Amino acid sequence: MTNHRGINLNTHLAAGLKRYEAEHDWLTTVRLPPYAPDLNPVEAVWSLVRRAMANTAFESPDDLDRTLRRELRRIHLRPHPVDGCLTATSLAINPPTPP
Repeated sequence: MTNHRGINLNTHLAAGLKRYEAEHDWLTTVRLPPYAPDLNPVEAVWSLVRRAMANTAFESPDDLDRTLRRELRRIHLRPHPVDGCLTATSLAINPPTPP
């Protein structure tokens, strides 16, 4: 998948994937519309990262990498913003039941 609009590409609907889903009853698949950032919590998480890095001039690719990792670590250590991103989707969030 090369862009957000490719979420329903034929590869995602292929017979092999459908067979895999059918063989694993613990797996729940939710088909989202082709472009639905409001239903995709990762979009909101990346928004948090982008906001923290906005208007920054990076000295090198390594500087960009360090800054990105720092922001992701900050989110990891403070999960409340991520909880908000999940809640904002209004989707039911149920942890999977182990097989």
